[in-house]
Amino acid sequence: MGDYVTPGEEPQEPGIYRSEQMCLAQLYLQSDASYQCVAELGELGLVQFRDLNPDVSSFQRKYVNEVRRCDEMERKLRFLEREIKKDQIPMLDTGENPDAPLPREMIDLEATFEKLENELREVNKNEETLKKNFSELTELKHILRKTQTFFEEVDHDRWRILEGGGGRSGGSTEEQAPLIDIGDNEDDSMRHFSAQAAMLRLGYGVYCTEKAREKDSASPPSHHFAGTGEMLPPAGAMESEEGLELTQHAVAGSAPFANFGFCGFCKALFYLQHEDMIASSAENSGIGDVLSADEEELSARFSDAMSPLKLQLRFVAGVIQRERLHAFERLLWRACRGNVFLRTSEIDDVLNDTVTGDPVNKCVFIIFFQGDQLKTKVKKICEGFRATLYPCPDTPQERREMSIGVMTRIEDLKTVLGQTQDHRHRVLVAASKNVRMWLTKVRKIKSIYHTLNFFNIDVTQKCLIAEVWCPIAELDRIKMALKRGTDESGSQVPSILNRMETHEAPPTYNKTNKFTKGFQNIVDAYGIATYREINPSPYTMISFPFLFAVMFGDMGHGVIMFLAALFFILKEKQLEAARIKDEIFQTFFGGRYVIFLMGVFSIYTGFMYNDIFSKSVNAFGSSWTNSIRHEYIDDVLEKGEKASEAQWMLVPELAYDGNPYPIGVDPVWNLAEGNKLSFLNSMKMKMSVLFGIAQMTFGVLLSYKNFTYFKSDLDVKYMFIPQMIFLSSIFIYLCIQILAKWLFFGSAPGSVLGYTYPGTNCAPSLLIGLINMFMMKSRNAGFVDEEGNIVPQCWLSTWYPGQSFFETIFVLVAIACVPVMLFAKPYYLWKEEKERREGGHRQLATIEIVLVILALVQVPIMLFVKPWLLYQREKKQTRYSTLGGSGGGASTSQSVRADIAQDDAEVVHAPEQTPKPAGHGHGHGDGPLEMGDVMVYQAIHTIEFVLGCVSHTASYLRLWALSLAHAQLSDVLWTMVFRNAFVLDGYAGAVATYILFFIFGSLSVFILVLMEGLSAFLHALRLHWVEFQSKFYGGLGYEFAPFSFERILAEEREAEENL
Repeated sequence: MGDYVTPGEEPQEPGIYRSEQMCLAQLYLQSDASYQCVAELGELGLVQFRDLNPDVSSFQRKYVNEVRRCDEMERKLRFLEREIKKDQIPMLDTGENPDAPLPREMIDLEATFEKLENELREVNKNEETLKKNFSELTELKHILRKTQTFFEEVDHDRWRILEGGGGRSGGSTEEQAPLIDIGDNEDDSMRHFSAQAAMLRLGYGVYCTEKAREKDSASPPSHHFAGTGEMLPPAGAMESEEGLELTQHAVAGSAPFANFGFCGFCKALFYLQHEDMIASSAENSGIGDVLSADEEELSARFSDAMSPLKLQLRFVAGVIQRERLHAFERLLWRACRGNVFLRTSEIDDVLNDTVTGDPVNKCVFIIFFQGDQLKTKVKKICEGFRATLYPCPDTPQERREMSIGVMTRIEDLKTVLGQTQDHRHRVLVAASKNVRMWLTKVRKIKSIYHTLNFFNIDVTQKCLIAEVWCPIAELDRIKMALKRGTDESGSQVPSILNRMETHEAPPTYNKTNKFTKGFQNIVDAYGIATYREINPSPYTMISFPFLFAVMFGDMGHGVIMFLAALFFILKEKQLEAARIKDEIFQTFFGGRYVIFLMGVFSIYTGFMYNDIFSKSVNAFGSSWTNSIRHEYIDDVLEKGEKASEAQWMLVPELAYDGNPYPIGVDPVWNLAEGNKLSFLNSMKMKMSVLFGIAQMTFGVLLSYKNFTYFKSDLDVKYMFIPQMIFLSSIFIYLCIQILAKWLFFGSAPGSVLGYTYPGTNCAPSLLIGLINMFMMKSRNAGFVDEEGNIVPQCWLSTWYPGQSFFETIFVLVAIACVPVMLFAKPYYLWKEEKERREGGHRQLATIEIVLVILALVQVPIMLFVKPWLLYQREKKQTRYSTLGGSGGGASTSQSVRADIAQDDAEVVHAPEQTPKPAGHGHGHGDGPLEMGDVMVYQAIHTIEFVLGCVSHTASYLRLWALSLAHAQLSDVLWTMVFRNAFVLDGYAGAVATYILFFIFGSLSVFILVLMEGLSAFLHALRLHWVEFQSKFYGGLGYEFAPFSFERILAEEREAEENL
């Protein structure tokens, strides 16, 4: 880009055209005043601090403890914020920006946050404990209620059986079902199981059917166990085996319980536990008549043997989550081998998890079993499935008393829990009013101490030294901020700002507002501008929406885009306050002013194209009239020919009145179905070339401003001037031809530039003429010969005197500019470097002479040491060797001069370096002038410019292509959709118009406005980045990142919203 210009030498120019002038300054702050001074600079937001301790770890810096304290305070505030959001309490955010608190206030903030956190955590812990107790009591309440229902059903069924009561209700639910199922036929079941129990007491098995009893009457009695198919030993065996063996035998019978196929053993066991009722039942059923005296004695002994069995029926009750119930039942069945009885019932109320607070569905269960081993298994299974077991009394009276106590405790817990929640709510409501302000203060404190870690500390430990980049125009405001900080801290030592001279490239700082920010972001997306080079943003504000509109031009679509952007602009404060997080919305809202201008320019270009939803408006009256005779038209209509089959053409010589349409395209072209596209394509293609070459030329002119600003005379002489000559010789000449063709070659014949012009058939072809210009073909002069006849291919003839000569000169000049751009600048750089070296190292002249003399002395020595016999043969070789030795000396001399060369002759964007060590300077990589690099760099730029002029001109034809595509899509949408509504009449036409208009409007917005608009936006972006900015824009800088509280808080808020 040229030599670096020191800040003191920079010419004054408005900041909008270039980045702000920056300087590097040192700050000397007294230790006590440093905090307040940095706080004032953070409020100002105009200085960028440099890290003076890059090699020091973050954990070894001076203010690391303060940063950690700020992190801890921020953690506590985030905890408060989460609790506030959990209770859905709105946080007051007035947008207030409090000043950074003083260091001594930090202790008060820490104490406040610590107190709030401890109080809130204690309240949360108590609330969690109360909720857990409340949940447990609620579950116990349901267990007592459900188990009481179970036992009441059993007692009800028992008394109904004994009294011979009515039948069971058929529509009972699972909760209303009896605990022990005794069958459907109650009378038969009562007699059957009464008999089973009585005979079991006597030691005899019970046969399941009368047929079995008849079949086994002849054989020795082999007794079944309570209808299970299990064989019981005879009475004599029972008498000798003891009651324990009988108990074990009964348990080993694998008789499953009720829900798992509860068998006759447990049913008989139920009757054994109620002897009086069984006896009365047996009396009523008549079974006592068949029992003998011996059987009664055996029955007494069997009753004594069954006494251990009566004591081993136990149960446990608890709750389990509903989704785990199925697996719980399966494992319980398999692990206990079916020797348990499980009854479940769902809890209608939805309970809340005490830890997460999520709603959970649970079920109450009660399990009956026998023995301690089954009890251990059942409890382990319940523990594995995270089922909660609760104590459940055996007697109804105890269950009622316990239920009353549970209900009383639940009511008390509700009162205490409500008071606890009210207290927690009051604490959070009070905190919600200040939490946003506290967060702002803590983040400011943290950013201040983080910035202070960039400072150096002098040996006295009383002064902090910092280096900052700051705009020169804002130095007074920065000094005033430092003075305010010093006064507020009470320090008697003033803060000092000292400007420094440096060769380091400063950061790029472009001032923006809400209007220019969108366009500056478009430019910065390509690359941050090199310091103080031309800023393309002011020109992009006009050229970008204009080129977009050239591709998008339609008044209707432009109005839609304009109104959408206008809504964003008028409602920007409300929309900013809403803080909508949608990324697509933020994209459109952030570029609202860009969209606004794109809509305005689209309306303008649509007016110039005379195009509104693919239709034209005849605002000023057409310049074309009907030149076809009415008799011919009437004759065609009488013959019945369709209008679509008759191709009629308006001859320009007859139909055109000679006065062009005042502004824009004549509306008659919208009716020209035959050659409408030919006319519009020709016009838009030439217009695209004009716009493209105009913008490229403007870019080259801006490069001249850069070269003169950075005082690069070589670039002006050997880059800008050859580029302008090259561009003018070919492309600007082409633009002049386009304008001349539009101005001079009309429909009427006449004389043009000294040549006879026959008419439109001989209008010159510019594209083929440009090809012939490069090929230097000979062409006819004029459109007619000496006899007045039109020459063949008259459109290829030259159309002004001396055209072939001038075009040859233009081509040769353009070709001559290429080597100038390629070699001139590197040559003069090499020449200046050579002169600099000679002027700086004349003391080496004596050394060079000595070296030459020594080289010459070596020649006779080399000659006489050779054998005399080989002298004639090697004489010529010796001369070559002598010349080679002299050349080596010169090379050595040159190397010596290059070895000790200094780097201070070239002004660079980096600190000065020490001289290169001897033996490494060969002019290729270590010297101050790298000719290889310079040549490669120059070759790349030359080739890029020469080929780019051609390719970029062709690239601008996208303006024509996208404009044509947009117009055709709009026409297709009108023809294929909305026009069909006008075919129908009556009510059907009205309904069709309403429906098709809705479809037409939706497709217009989503396809033509959004999709086509996005396509045109991307193409306009490419034209600016590649075709325009490549002519003058380097984009090799880095952005100015000032220390600003506003910027830090905005980034923190954005990070919170993205979580």
